[in-house]
Amino acid sequence: MDARSPFVFDTLELGRRAGAMLTVDRTVPAPAGMVTEVIGVPEGTDVDVHGRLESVVEGVLVTVVVTTEAVGECSRCLDPVQEPVTVELQELYEYDDPAMRPSGDEESDCYRLEGDLLDLEPAVRDAVVLALPRVPLCSETCPGLCPQCGAKLDADPEHTHEVLDPRWAALQGLLNEPKEG
Repeated sequence: MDARSPFVFDTLELGRRAGAMLTVDRTVPAPAGMVTEVIGVPEGTDVDVHGRLESVVEGVLVTVVVTTEAVGECSRCLDPVQEPVTVELQELYEYDDPAMRPSGDEESDCYRLEGDLLDLEPAVRDAVVLALPRVPLCSETCPGLCPQCGAKLDADPEHTHEVLDPRWAALQGLLNEPKEG
């Protein structure tokens, strides 16, 4: 863990007194990897972290609201999309002291403190990626692109193609032949 990372918080002031609390209000640059195939938070984008760190018997309970902005493409028309992302996150960071862990709980799925430091980056990355829309849209009513020619249907709502029943396709050729005579 890099103690200089903006996602690393020092809990020394909390001590190990259950009930002690610190407020958190920090704007940090987004780390790499906060993306899906179609949308994501660009590295370096501002990520606001607001909330509190509370000392509990097992460790430190982190309760924060994370806000940022994701960018991507509309899944229907491929126009650029900017989507605000707000995530409420609550995670327990356990003390890295085997004596402080509940009995029989050698390996839990909780995060661990390293000394007095906790790294919020993995939890924030996971929560933000899960909150990203699976199908980003520029608007709920976006008609998308024409499946035959790729024209934007929003620009021309009357856009159509003459669709001929394939069973009559051979007769269509007769209409296009020049007439003799």
